[in-house]
Amino acid sequence: MQNRISAVLVAVTLSWAATGLAFAQDKTIKIGVLTDNSGLYSDLGGVGSTLAAQMAVEDSGLAGKGWKIEVISADHQNKPDIATNIARQWIDVDKVDIFMDVLNSGVALAVNNVVREKNSIMINTGAATSDLTNAQCSPNTIHWVYDTYMLANSTGQALVKAGGDTWFFLTADYAFGAALERDTTAVVVKAGGKVIGGVKHPLNTADFSSFLLQAQASKAKIIGMANAGGDTTNTIKQASEFGIVAGGQKLAGLLLFITDVHSLGLKVAQGLNFTETFYWDMNDGTRAFSKRFSERMKNKAEPSMVQAGVYSGLVHYFKALEAMGGNPHDGAKVVAKMKEMPTDDPLFGKGTIRADGRKIHPAYLFEVKKPEESKGPWDYYKLVGTTPGDQAFRPLSESVCPLVKK
Repeated sequence: MQNRISAVLVAVTLSWAATGLAFAQDKTIKIGVLTDNSGLYSDLGGVGSTLAAQMAVEDSGLAGKGWKIEVISADHQNKPDIATNIARQWIDVDKVDIFMDVLNSGVALAVNNVVREKNSIMINTGAATSDLTNAQCSPNTIHWVYDTYMLANSTGQALVKAGGDTWFFLTADYAFGAALERDTTAVVVKAGGKVIGGVKHPLNTADFSSFLLQAQASKAKIIGMANAGGDTTNTIKQASEFGIVAGGQKLAGLLLFITDVHSLGLKVAQGLNFTETFYWDMNDGTRAFSKRFSERMKNKAEPSMVQAGVYSGLVHYFKALEAMGGNPHDGAKVVAKMKEMPTDDPLFGKGTIRADGRKIHPAYLFEVKKPEESKGPWDYYKLVGTTPGDQAFRPLSESVCPLVKK
């Protein structure tokens, strides 16, 4: 009887070991790029994010090591309900392992819940809300590129120190805009400034005239644009038509991308200050990647920091899976491994991933060049200052993320 029980236990143990070995040796990966392919954020994410994912797969060399990797993409149309439906379909039916990009903070917060429920993975490079690594942090999500706390901390603080001590906000009326206005207000007030007014506008607004007139009438020194993409470029173009900057007020691009500057042109965008964590012309590594990227883009665009983040995030994800010996298809376990390992790639350099899921790297304060300062296509930025990674993002001492041990 004892021998029979022992035999059963040995058989069960061997079965478990075999199952574990099968998981460890599984070398299949399915990547889902959930982005805006047709709306106001399509230039900074969209097909460029899918291309960046494909380039990361190619550069990984994993195909030559027996791995099978597939990249698929979908347009969430900037609607959380559509995004969550796609997310559930991808996980339950299509067996997607990891979500990349996930532009739009409202979309990202909704997908964040699905990813955690299903034990999948999200490396968010597109959404800005700092809540992803604070109040709504998850063991399944990494926030890779930038967030509202960092943008406010860098751009907002610099402008107040330069004399911009009164602010009026033009804010996109959804989760991203609210978070960016909230975080920037905190920085402005802490630095000794004052917010004297603000107005919210619908996402994807064409006519900003009534909002700009209110901002102009406020006499605030700084008009903070807590919006992004097409909303930001429309704000800046129409502000130029109203003569707002010529009248002495300054526009603060709290979230600006190189694709926005390209759309505006240097004549309109010159002098704007803003913060990014990636610029194609920073160093030899960024230039080499960007040259390959732009050659494959139909419009020959240089990569945005969102698209660069997709590449960088996947590079680290692949390193983690190789270190694990295969894909366990266990989101929390893979993310935990990614947090253990230091990050290092040619686009963002060396960094770390904190317990709250925040990827740490430097933030750069840029100013848009004057037309006569530009030496060629896409030569748009000059570096004003650098904030080290350990100072750029919300300190863990201020975090309410339950993953952070106090």
